[in-house]
Amino acid sequence: MRFFNTTGPVDASQHYALPSLARLDWDELSQLIAEKRYFVLHAPRQTGKTSALLALMERLKREGQYRCCYVNVEGAQAAREDVYEATRAILSVMGSMARLYLEDGSLAALWPEVLQSVGHFDALRETLARWAATDPRPLVLLIDEIDALMGDTLIAVLRQLRAGYPQRPAQFPSTVILCGVRDVRDYRIHSSRDKAIITGGSAFNIKAKSLRLGNFSEAEMRALLAQHTADTGQVFEEAALEDFWHLTRGQPWLVNALAYEVCFESRENRDRSRPITRAMLVEAKEALIERRDTHLDQLADKLAEERVHRVIAPLLTSEGIQTQNFRPDDVSYVHDLGLIQVAPNREITIANAIYREIIPRELSLGAQYSLVQQVQWYRREDGSLDMVKLLAAFQDFFRQHSEHWI
Repeated sequence: MRFFNTTGPVDASQHYALPSLARLDWDELSQLIAEKRYFVLHAPRQTGKTSALLALMERLKREGQYRCCYVNVEGAQAAREDVYEATRAILSVMGSMARLYLEDGSLAALWPEVLQSVGHFDALRETLARWAATDPRPLVLLIDEIDALMGDTLIAVLRQLRAGYPQRPAQFPSTVILCGVRDVRDYRIHSSRDKAIITGGSAFNIKAKSLRLGNFSEAEMRALLAQHTADTGQVFEEAALEDFWHLTRGQPWLVNALAYEVCFESRENRDRSRPITRAMLVEAKEALIERRDTHLDQLADKLAEERVHRVIAPLLTSEGIQTQNFRPDDVSYVHDLGLIQVAPNREITIANAIYREIIPRELSLGAQYSLVQQVQWYRREDGSLDMVKLLAAFQDFFRQHSEHWI
C-alpha cells in the first residue's frame, strides 16, 4: 500500500505523489540549461526540492544530451568553516554520486590527487574542470542544500564556481543549479578570514535567475488526496477537503503529514469504509501540532531569529499588513522560509491556518510553562466545576486587576 510521505524524496512506487517536474516550468528550465546558465532553485523546507532535482536529473539522463549529476553537500556543514575538511567532504560525496548516478568512477579517483596538489581553496574548481573535460557532453551539476554551508566554506565554494564559469562548457560544468531554502542573494556570509559579512550576490554574481518552488495548488492537493481514494476506496467528505485547503494552503509537508495522520495514524480511520470528515481532520491537526514533528520544530526555531520576529510579531495582532511597513529583505527572507504569503496587493499574512496556531503557541511557550493551574479549589469531588467558587474568585480578581485589562 502506498502512503503519504513526510520524509525525504518521494518515490511514486511507494508514496502518493504528484509529478515533481510538473511543479516547475519545464520550458524555462530547459532554456536556462540550453543557454549554459547558472541559477538558483529555492523553496521552504520539505516542499519537494530534492524530488524535483532528482526528477530533472533522470529526465536529462534519459534524453542523453547532457551528463547530469545530483549532489547533496549538507554533510560538509559539520566541518563548519574548516575549508579543507569541508572541501574534502564535498569532493568525496561528489565522487560517490558520480559513481552512483552516472556509473563514472573517474571523479572518485581524481579528486584526492587534485586536493593534495592544488590545495583546498582551488580543489573544487580544478576537479570540476578536469571532470568536465573527460566527456564531450555538457555537464549539468545539481548542488542541493547549498545554504547548509557556512562562512568561509560557502565563500570558497561560490567563488570557485565563479572562477571556473568562463571555461564552461568544455572544461567546466555547463550549468550549475544551486538549491536551498533561501535565494543566494540572501546569504549573509560571515567570513572569519576577512572579519566581514559578504553577501551571496557578491560571491556568486554569475547567477542568471532564481526559481522558486511553490506550494501545491488546491487542485494539486485534491489530486494527491484522490490517489488515496483511488487506491483504498476511502473518500474525503467535501467539507474535509475544504478544511484541508484552509489548514494547509497547499504546503506540501503539511498536506502529507495531515493526510497521513488522519488516514494512517488513527486506528479507527484505517477502516477504509469510514469517510474522512471535518471532525477527524480537526483531531488530526491537534495531534500534529502537539507532537511537534521535525518540520514544525524547525519552524519554531526560526521564530527566534530577530528578522523573522520583526515580520511575524505584528501579523499576530492583525489579519494582514501591507509590505511597505517592513524591511523588504525581512519580508523576502520570511517568505522564502514559507512562513508568510504575499498577496498581489502586497498584503502579507501568516502562510496557513496551522502556522497561525503554531506560531503564537511557540512564542508564548515560556509563559505557558510558568503558569501553574491549581484546579483543586474550584473542582468538586466528582470532577465538575464549582461555579459559585469559580465566579466569586473571578469577581475578586477583576476588582483588583481590572485597570490593567482596561
